[in-house]
Amino acid sequence: MKTVAMIPARYAATRFPGKLMQVLGKKTVIRHTYDNTVGTGLFDQVVVVTDSELIYREIADDGGAVVMSKRPHESGSDRIAEAAADMDVDVVVNVQGDEPFVRREPLETLLALFRGEDGAQVQVASLVQMLKEQRLIDDPNYVKVAMDKNNNALFFSRSAIPYPRDPAAAPVYYEHIGVYAFRKKALLQFATWPISPLEAVEKIECLRYLENGVPIRMAITNYMGVEIDTPEDLERAAHLLK
Repeated sequence: MKTVAMIPARYAATRFPGKLMQVLGKKTVIRHTYDNTVGTGLFDQVVVVTDSELIYREIADDGGAVVMSKRPHESGSDRIAEAAADMDVDVVVNVQGDEPFVRREPLETLLALFRGEDGAQVQVASLVQMLKEQRLIDDPNYVKVAMDKNNNALFFSRSAIPYPRDPAAAPVYYEHIGVYAFRKKALLQFATWPISPLEAVEKIECLRYLENGVPIRMAITNYMGVEIDTPEDLERAAHLLK
């Protein structure tokens, strides 16, 4: 199974513009993400896909693999679909550019979902970790996911799902970690669909798959990373790095 990791890297982030070029320790956020993804040793190739000349030079000048997007894109998956279209690859892993603490174990767990008899049926997969702090459960920057008994996603939301109508039922909350894996055909199909209604409302791209009837298999992991969405996240990441 040939696997390629692609890192979509848009410069003009809405909540924290230029976040991927912020310095974390001695390197930029995007450089941490790229180097740590390469360092897992899991992929035949790791490529940054960007719309920014600044990010392009940050990766290319240090010998990294990077390509420029040919046109504007609404989501990271749309961006990497363009780059993957002409590649000889079975599974494409989308590693978000703002995930500087990439580790081998969660990605290995993700790739394992595509192996074996059951894995042959999996078209799209992603990761979740348990959320225990109420402030994070309530925070719309943390995307929550509800799953069925087979760990297929039922719904993604920035709201707290499930809603605790009966707190005595002790609901479990899971955060969606923005790392996806796709079979190439599923990824290219995604890029042909228009933005779906729920995706437009929630601003969560994987809802486009669910709205088009494509299941997403989830793997539970203890990721313990920091996604850089705000300046406060960058501060948390700096403390974690130390």
